[in-house]
Amino acid sequence: MRTVTPYLVIEGASKAIEFYKRAFGAKEIDRSPMPDGTLMHATIRIGDSVIMMSDEFPGGDSKSPTHAGATTVNLHINAKDVDKLWNQALNAGAKPTLPLENQFWGERYGKLQDPFGHIWSVSMAVKMSEQEKEAKRQAAFAMMGGGEASGSEKSWT
Repeated sequence: MRTVTPYLVIEGASKAIEFYKRAFGAKEIDRSPMPDGTLMHATIRIGDSVIMMSDEFPGGDSKSPTHAGATTVNLHINAKDVDKLWNQALNAGAKPTLPLENQFWGERYGKLQDPFGHIWSVSMAVKMSEQEKEAKRQAAFAMMGGGEASGSEKSWT
């Protein structure tokens, strides 16, 4: 375990575990089901990181993104081969929310939403010229500031 470990509330936590296995290569560590099959608690590992989760329970103080209507958390995976991971996640059922592209800060980066409403960003460091970084930075800042951006850049806020 790390000092801080995310704990996800999910509508359909058992199905989410299977999705995370297919999409991100997760390994299941443990699971504590209730008599009706919902998960009181489960733990998975993605790479060297642990994520805990449970199903949403009536009266609980945390809601799943499905019931909350949004999520305030972005889970990030730093990958050795981000294109492979990206395609694996899409094939498992994730939906892109920001295209996987080389970004001005020197990473190949994109964002996905899993079928349970959680947002995941994926990236890896890439070599880019300073000119390419600056052109992408200018385009991104122009778009964030309300100016025109050229190319296929999309807001990531």
